[in-house]
Amino acid sequence: MAVTVGSGQFTYEVAEGWGKLPDGWTLKEVAAVGVDRRDQVYLFTRGEHPVIVFDREGNFLRSWGEGVFKRAHGVTMGPDDTIYLTDDGDHTVRKCTLDGKIVFTLGIPGKPAPYQGGEPFNRCTHVALSPKNEIYVSDGYGNSRVHKYSPDGKLLFSWGEPGTDPGQFNIVHNIVSDRDGYLYVADRENHRIQVFDGNGKFIDQWHNMHRPCALYMDSGREPLCYLGELGPSMAVNKDCPNLGPRLSILSKQGKILARLGDIRPGEAPGQFIAPHGLALDSRGDLYVGEVSWTIAGQHLKPPREMRSLQKLIKRS
Repeated sequence: MAVTVGSGQFTYEVAEGWGKLPDGWTLKEVAAVGVDRRDQVYLFTRGEHPVIVFDREGNFLRSWGEGVFKRAHGVTMGPDDTIYLTDDGDHTVRKCTLDGKIVFTLGIPGKPAPYQGGEPFNRCTHVALSPKNEIYVSDGYGNSRVHKYSPDGKLLFSWGEPGTDPGQFNIVHNIVSDRDGYLYVADRENHRIQVFDGNGKFIDQWHNMHRPCALYMDSGREPLCYLGELGPSMAVNKDCPNLGPRLSILSKQGKILARLGDIRPGEAPGQFIAPHGLALDSRGDLYVGEVSWTIAGQHLKPPREMRSLQKLIKRS
């Protein structure tokens, strides 16, 4: 019997077993997901094959990036049949064609900027593209900044510093842009999303969430924000229910419209372990990449292979 999650217009069926890998391959974990205009699905993994591509039915098409990427983190699809891949282990963002040719690289491979020094990059995490194709990079684990670049990769300016006030960050983990050019930044360990205009001016902040991790903004007239939330991480609260991991769907104003998932983490259909990357296809189906190996590694020695990808098929 098919398992469904959500309710009303946000009802999804869990597509168990989606994604058919070649014999002997594993994903290890999926840090990020992207979908192109043909509904081909790009998984940015932390296994031996960094970029693995499927059709929307889950049939394997190709892989690339072997020997290039150190630690997958973020995927952003470009409007010109390109893909931006953020590698926090290599401190770089690479713009690539959809068959893996590198167009340009932001950052110096293998060379981090000084910790919390403000210069790009120290463990950068994700990319957002403005309606004008300007590039915004969230940076990241070793910085508390957002950097803005021209479409051809020229650094324009940066903003942010460590802290809890508006415009400050405590692990700036993900970033998306809407059709009007506003930016939504997952300020993960401050348990909030901050909203900025394209010049870095603070507009608003949303607090009704726990460790916001993955972000995806659709392109509709009234865009929705899809949010992956991580669960508790401390020994004193890791078993506390109803804090995540889960998916939340929010309006452009930050109102929660739906929450998907159980009150506890798990691998059963409809549960989540660590939703780290999100994407939608043209039919509204959701793809959820999970860093379950990393999360399990905090509690299991050594961690076993765990689920790292889910597809949720929209049913309403």
